[in-house]
Amino acid sequence: MSGPLIGVTGRRLLGVPDIPPSLHGIVAYGYFADYSAAVAAAGGVPVLLPFDTHPELVADRLDGVVLAGGEDVDPRRYGGTPSPFQTLLDPVRDEYEITLVRTALERRLPLLGICRGSQLLNVALGGTLVPHLPPDSGEGHSYLGYPRGHRSHPVRVAEGSRTAGVLGTDLAVNSYHHQAVDRVGAGLRAVAHAPDGVVEAIEMDGAPVIGVQWHPEMFAEPDPLFGWLVDEAKNYQGDTA
Repeated sequence: MSGPLIGVTGRRLLGVPDIPPSLHGIVAYGYFADYSAAVAAAGGVPVLLPFDTHPELVADRLDGVVLAGGEDVDPRRYGGTPSPFQTLLDPVRDEYEITLVRTALERRLPLLGICRGSQLLNVALGGTLVPHLPPDSGEGHSYLGYPRGHRSHPVRVAEGSRTAGVLGTDLAVNSYHHQAVDRVGAGLRAVAHAPDGVVEAIEMDGAPVIGVQWHPEMFAEPDPLFGWLVDEAKNYQGDTA
């Protein structure tokens, strides 16, 4: 059996610096290497997913999915409106990833959502988001002054959850988000919280689906979440062989 193919989403770069004037307006795709490196280190084969590929055709060829971090999900997707604290929004990315999530769930593909990816998963299933967490409130989730892999605050994971089976019930995580899961989407449940009550992980009962608010791909040591994803992808690969 070959290494399972793990699709990794990215972002569109609307404008690329240091290019000839004749190419202004060109669109590029960006993928942080930490994601693909973590998948490869766990034994998977990372596949970078541009938005030009049809989600259903892609899902037919994948064994698992990583929904990567990035800009805010458009609040109009969950009944809100943009605020002054909003990042740049990309409705094209939102549409692509929401369709990918729903397709992956139909096929029971293993799925790991990270930061925006966890929020996107929740919105795709009808949930809502906390629109803004100021850096001076609670655990300072949106404070950006630490090195990227620094585990700045604790998280408590519910006993008996799938996430606890992978990571244990007590851990410390890094933090790069100003939004978080609010009302949980259909079929999901919140299984981890920061001390200030912010939701830090969600999962789906009866399906290999986990979303975390932190960035496990940035830790210096290999993170068990990627091992979990690749193992589940191998099981999926075997079931469909």
